[in-house]
Amino acid sequence: MYVAVKGGEKAIKNAHDWLAQIRRGNTKISEIKISQLSEQLTLSVDRIISEGSLFDRELAALALKQSRGDLIEAIFLIRAFRTTLPRLATSKPINTTKMICKRRISATFKDIPGGQNLGPTFDYTHRLLDGLKGPKNLVIDTETDRAEDLDMPKILDLLNKEGLIEDQIDTLEEPIDITRSSIQYPTTRAARLQALSRADEGFLLGLAYSTQRGYGGTHAFIGELRIGLVAVNVEIPELEITITVAEIEVTECETINQFTGSKKELAKFTRGYGLVMGQCERKAISMALVDRALRWKELGESYQNVPTQNEEFVISHCDNIQSTGFVEHIKLPHYVDFQSELELVRKIRSQQMKD
Repeated sequence: MYVAVKGGEKAIKNAHDWLAQIRRGNTKISEIKISQLSEQLTLSVDRIISEGSLFDRELAALALKQSRGDLIEAIFLIRAFRTTLPRLATSKPINTTKMICKRRISATFKDIPGGQNLGPTFDYTHRLLDGLKGPKNLVIDTETDRAEDLDMPKILDLLNKEGLIEDQIDTLEEPIDITRSSIQYPTTRAARLQALSRADEGFLLGLAYSTQRGYGGTHAFIGELRIGLVAVNVEIPELEITITVAEIEVTECETINQFTGSKKELAKFTRGYGLVMGQCERKAISMALVDRALRWKELGESYQNVPTQNEEFVISHCDNIQSTGFVEHIKLPHYVDFQSELELVRKIRSQQMKD
């Protein structure tokens, strides 16, 4: 039972004022600008974009500043703002084969068409604090090759030509929008992928790690991980044309997982898939691992009674905003609830002492 509590307006106002003061910090230090956050804390901004489901770097940076760096609170702010926006059109599916890649690697093949592109990554750095306090004048050639100038086919397509991996079947079914329609269980893979794309990175990471340790059995190879820009196209039916309305950065991961087969069907590898907005490769990899674990029934595998095979458990708990709301609501006054529980315990104790 939830109990509405009135009063405390003055205390709440003082809390807001104190929050603003703490957020500003020492006034002798220059206030941080939204543009600085957007340009220099790019991975934090990208996570807010991904889990907030709104691609707007400036708004994500503003939310990061307003929340004092609390990413989940910033994601909450973006989600709340997103609900106020009108739906003007539905874009066509993005074509990641035309991605303008700034990073593209494969852990399964050394030489790939188009070459390995390490891009901006911490993977090969020493985990030592750098001398970032002082100014550095860096000149870096950041020119990105256009996708149309390179031959960069999907790595899994190379395996698919030999029949060594399951076909990626395009469904004609119209996917639901989980922000407008509630998920019904059992659900579709399209709905699951939407939920996983919006899910909390830490939760997905923990689940993905569990699958690699045997709780789901989906230890995988990364067939391809790519990060770059893709075009967002919208069809104008009245004019019978398709126009590009934006370019957004996305991270895509395709995993190669353990193979299946039978007496009637030749053995072949299976797939896991992850796609998120922004540069969020840890999350995209985790998403692909969890996606593969959730496909156990579709692929005719046995149920091992592990969390990553239970779609209702995963989807119902992966959203950080829903989780935060339910966990943190217990900070709110529950005086009446507790008093009723307290009175019940007193009665039970009194009866026990009489007996």
